[in-house]
Amino acid sequence: MILVTGANGFVGRAVCAALVSSGRKAVAASRHALFEMEPHISNFQNSKLAADTDWQGGLQGCDAVVHLAARVHVMSDTSTHPLTEFRRVNVEGTLNLARQSAMAGVRRFVFISSIKVNGESTPLGKAFAADDVVAPQDSYSISKHEAELGLYRLAEESRMEIVIIRPPLVYGPGVKANFQSMMRWLKRGVPLPLGAIHNKRSLVALDNLVDFIITCLDHPAAGNQTFLVSDGNDLTTTELLRRMGSALGRPARLFPVPVSLLKTGAALLGRRDVAQRLCCSLRVDITKSRTLLGWTPPISVGEGLRRTAQGDLDEKTV
Repeated sequence: MILVTGANGFVGRAVCAALVSSGRKAVAASRHALFEMEPHISNFQNSKLAADTDWQGGLQGCDAVVHLAARVHVMSDTSTHPLTEFRRVNVEGTLNLARQSAMAGVRRFVFISSIKVNGESTPLGKAFAADDVVAPQDSYSISKHEAELGLYRLAEESRMEIVIIRPPLVYGPGVKANFQSMMRWLKRGVPLPLGAIHNKRSLVALDNLVDFIITCLDHPAAGNQTFLVSDGNDLTTTELLRRMGSALGRPARLFPVPVSLLKTGAALLGRRDVAQRLCCSLRVDITKSRTLLGWTPPISVGEGLRRTAQGDLDEKTV
């Protein structure tokens, strides 16, 4: 049986569904009961991810944990001390769960971290590798890295194995935030000044990430390792918009504007972070995932975008 935290989230729901499809039982940890009609999924309601949360009721009988719950990266954090808040949830809350997991006899703890631990961008022609020296730059990524370090220390002190997964941007049916906004622009036919961006960015389709998580639960070589994961096919922002538009049946209306002007305009509007994601490169090298685990992304970028578009259409027709 597998405990899945953050089970009500975009990735968590998909992980629970995949576990059931593979014949496994799952405990869905969230603030509200989610799967009342699903016999292979039990619910563990918890109010928060914190240093004092009691997880014993959810850990009983579990041999593995997939830890997705977190205080996530937000565009405008209003906290007076954001790093303190991120540490309270992402570090203290995570390590509390992990310590209780080890005490309960959990065999493997899979922690979903973030590619932001490696850094914010890569030079053209370069890619982050799983075992590179890290360079977290904001409160969110610093807290994720500190949690990773604490988990590895726990692995040295206990019999529980740790697996760290650092995904880049995840997309798929039901995706929200910036990717959803991009889809809305395309569907409305909004002209976008993004027709001449020559960066390279790695993405990971939801189905590919979930497949990789399931692989890491059982593969004997995954224990006490850090992995990067992606679709294995990097795109420029311009290519992504065109391919997403095609998947939506709405050709992207793009016009070329020099990247230097885009960055200047974004800075004047106080949106330097948006220009960073749209214009800079962020590539990951999944060679370690391929060679050590024998893993290959089960679906292509094209299929991932098609499923994302279909999911958006299905959501609108419900």
